[in-house]
Amino acid sequence: MGRIYLIGDRAELDRRRPLVDRAVLTEVWQDLHTGDVVWLGPEAARRVAYGQPRVGAPGGLFWLGETTKRALDAVGDHPLPFVLAVDEAAVPVYYGPHLAHVESLPGEESLRARVLSGHGIGVVCVTYDQFGARNDYQPSAPTDPTFLLRRPGGGIAHRWRLFRTQREAVVYLAEYYGKDAEAQEWAERLPAGDFDALLARFGRTA
Repeated sequence: MGRIYLIGDRAELDRRRPLVDRAVLTEVWQDLHTGDVVWLGPEAARRVAYGQPRVGAPGGLFWLGETTKRALDAVGDHPLPFVLAVDEAAVPVYYGPHLAHVESLPGEESLRARVLSGHGIGVVCVTYDQFGARNDYQPSAPTDPTFLLRRPGGGIAHRWRLFRTQREAVVYLAEYYGKDAEAQEWAERLPAGDFDALLARFGRTA
């Protein structure tokens, strides 16, 4: 199991991405909730706080998976520095009982990076509802907890619902999947109660 990385050096990301072989897909997701950033110090496992005056390099924050990080490391003279690394297992994925068109599913590295970019702690595939009917909900903004994501070149755009708190996941899945015991167990076993708790428990600086 790999890690999902939070990168703060946009200039270096932009410099390296064109150098990667075109046959290698690099997927990078900008943090959707970053306003200003403050560094809390070396004693904190979670190094990033939001809503405070910026101290540090400008250019935003970006989440990317292990494969993309490895490709970017290979075209630089040193590994791409990261702010935080989060174990992939800390961001669970639930596919639900009506999974279809699996050839169009995005890679889990990219999916998890996208979830972290929205400050989610887990994600559920909601392409189809509990009755097997296609969900036609259209996200209204990049920060909408429901989003579309598919494998590059895939024919079907899958819908996903991220959760920012465990309580939100429990309530939503009880409504969306009805009495699906597996869905409820998944929500109740999420490894963190909210995004701050996830970074505090699983975020690593080295």
